[in-house]
Amino acid sequence: VQLQASGGGLVQVGDSLRLSCSASGDTFRRYTVGWFRQAPGKEREFVGTIRYNNNIVYADSVKGRFTISRDNIKDTAYLQMNSLRPEDTAVYYCAASSTIISSSLRNHHSYHYWGQGTQVTVSS
Repeated sequence: VQLQASGGGLVQVGDSLRLSCSASGDTFRRYTVGWFRQAPGKEREFVGTIRYNNNIVYADSVKGRFTISRDNIKDTAYLQMNSLRPEDTAVYYCAASSTIISSSLRNHHSYHYWGQGTQVTVSS
């Protein structure tokens, strides 16, 4: 499956942004889609994931502010980000796997397919 992330940009503290992850090349509904982010000089960080069965897991740092969803008709996953903070500034990636297990959802090494990343900058 091929993934393309989009929707990033420059926003102010407290603003909202919605990222999209468009998929092609395989049956999208079979895949768990994860969102990760990476700030300069930092490790890639788990943001959240939505499983093929629509179960969702969030990182504690975004819980209550970010919402993940998917539209299997449009072959697209979404990351709705509200109440953005400067520490949310990063390149955001979507990733997918059709074989990932529950214990590995937060591990970026467990995702086999990656989008190209989209920059989110939150200015104070």
